[in-house]
Amino acid sequence: MGVVKIDVPDEVLVSLKESDVSISQELSILAAVKLFELGKLSSGRAAQLAGMSRVEFLGKLGRYRVSPFDLSSEELENDVLNA
Repeated sequence: MGVVKIDVPDEVLVSLKESDVSISQELSILAAVKLFELGKLSSGRAAQLAGMSRVEFLGKLGRYRVSPFDLSSEELENDVLNA
């Protein structure tokens, strides 16, 4: 497994009122969500990066206002109209 190191200033940890462990977990999730949103990772690989199951990852996407569906707004609107 590869390791990526991110230095987080102590002041940032204090401001966030978070431990280095919880920030590490949150940053992994945020990176996974963004890479999924950009289409660089599948939901399964993003879930793996986030350290959770695919179902759990897909369930958390709403918290970050990211859709689990790979549809443009026009495609989604057409689907709704055709339903």
